Amino acid sequence: MGSNAASAQLTRKNRWERIWLLAKIEFKLRYYENRLGLLWALLKPLIQLVIYFIAFKIVMRNNIENFAIYLFAGIIIWQFFSETTGGLINILKTKKYLYEYSNMSKIEIYLASLISATLGFGFNFLILIIFLIAGGIDIGWNLFYFPFIFISLFIFCFGIALILSNLYLMVKDINQFWPLISQFLMWLSPIFLGFEALKNNIPFISFLNPLFGYISSFRDVVMYNTSPDFTIVLINFIHAIIALCFGLFLLRTIGKRASELL
Repeated sequence: MGSNAASAQLTRKNRWERIWLLAKIEFKLRYYENRLGLLWALLKPLIQLVIYFIAFKIVMRNNIENFAIYLFAGIIIWQFFSETTGGLINILKTKKYLYEYSNMSKIEIYLASLISATLGFGFNFLILIIFLIAGGIDIGWNLFYFPFIFISLFIFCFGIALILSNLYLMVKDINQFWPLISQFLMWLSPIFLGFEALKNNIPFISFLNPLFGYISSFRDVVMYNTSPDFTIVLINFIHAIIALCFGLFLLRTIGKRASELL
């Protein structure tokens, strides 16, 4: 019995080592094959920041205080969501060799990709902290709520990635359809517009669009040093659990036939 427990513990250790190794490989392939390397992790959201800042602050004269930082905070949450959902639609196709010819499970492959994206997010998060300090914005104890918000976001993105990638096995058009849905979600998120403006015009938006809650909660604890709206945090967590459970269901029913469907 003791040997079985030791064997199980070793298996778990090996599993996380495999996941971490694959995550690091993906991260390096994503950035270090390019000349600018890791700078692309920063340049992508910064380029978006410049474009949207010109459009919403200069052209449309948005009056949100510290709008550049406000915008950057929303963009990096959105970018993480975009990379870990739409970016993983083809994962069962592109990583087919891993689950067919190695001892890695499909779940491990998903987790490795999500962790790789988390490394990029971590880099941008540090840049955001530097912006906050440079802008004279106080960082307080409410920042400790951030890990709970991010874990919920991670679970939600994991669930959506599972759903999309398994539906792709049956309906290849999801690859074309999802970018339209994600654009719709982006414009219904408080990335460019104020929280109150969206909430007043669409009262049930926190139920309709989980990203609304994640972005507003993130800004609350990071930018404004206030505790998040715990009702929104709870709604987001419920969304995350539902997405994950449905995604795992699809993986067990459709995903097990991935090799023959691709």
